Amino acid sequence: MEITSILGYIGALIIGIVLGLIGGGGSILTVPIFVYLLGINPVVATAYSLFVVGVASLTGALQNIRKKLVDFKTAIVFAIPAFIAVYLTRRFLVPAIPEFLFQVGSFTVTRDIGIMVFFAIIMLLASYSMIKGKCKNCDDEDAVVKYNYPMIILEGFVVGVITGIVGAGGGFLIIPALVMLAKLPMKKAVATSLLIIAIKSLIGFIGDVETMEIDWLFLLSFTAFSLVGIILGVWLNKFIEGSKLKKSFGWFVLIMGIYILVKELWT
Repeated sequence: MEITSILGYIGALIIGIVLGLIGGGGSILTVPIFVYLLGINPVVATAYSLFVVGVASLTGALQNIRKKLVDFKTAIVFAIPAFIAVYLTRRFLVPAIPEFLFQVGSFTVTRDIGIMVFFAIIMLLASYSMIKGKCKNCDDEDAVVKYNYPMIILEGFVVGVITGIVGAGGGFLIIPALVMLAKLPMKKAVATSLLIIAIKSLIGFIGDVETMEIDWLFLLSFTAFSLVGIILGVWLNKFIEGSKLKKSFGWFVLIMGIYILVKELWT
């Protein structure tokens, strides 16, 4: 096995550990690992990412359902437009993106470059969300859940499109939306987000199964490593303060986002 493959599977462990520790964020690593470590085409990488993120999030969601932390009504209101958007994006929008997008001087922006640059921008937004920390009153377990239906539906659709294009779960967008628009306490927002991410990602992956050939042996083995990471992450969560880890990971994502932009646009 090549060193890059070994590093890729170590990356799968890290993805799971981060998900287990902070309930999100690990999915933002999957596409760069697939593309830069394992040499997988960005379009295929986003598809594989949807599967890994979906299965990993489903594992966490089932644990939270047992703890009665998932708000199913909020999940349904948010998830339906997100499910529709992510499926349509993977089934029709991504395959329709032309191989060559546009040219600036002598520099040609291809579909692969465009996807990775868009992904880097999403990473920068994710890093800001993780670095800035929690909002006030987010942990009020007695807060009354209120539904701003039009905004929740709109946010769900937007997150679905982003998820479909870049293959990330979108938890960094979903959790603030659930906290601000549905007034969910942070713990319930994280738990509910995992359920939304799981179903949304797996539905998006269904759109890919219909349009591309999947290396199931590789994908299932990579996913298995990420699930081992989740078990480790849940165990480590007892000993590490989540807020500090989340902020540190935010800085890491920021650096990685800048690296991708530099690599794609200036090399």
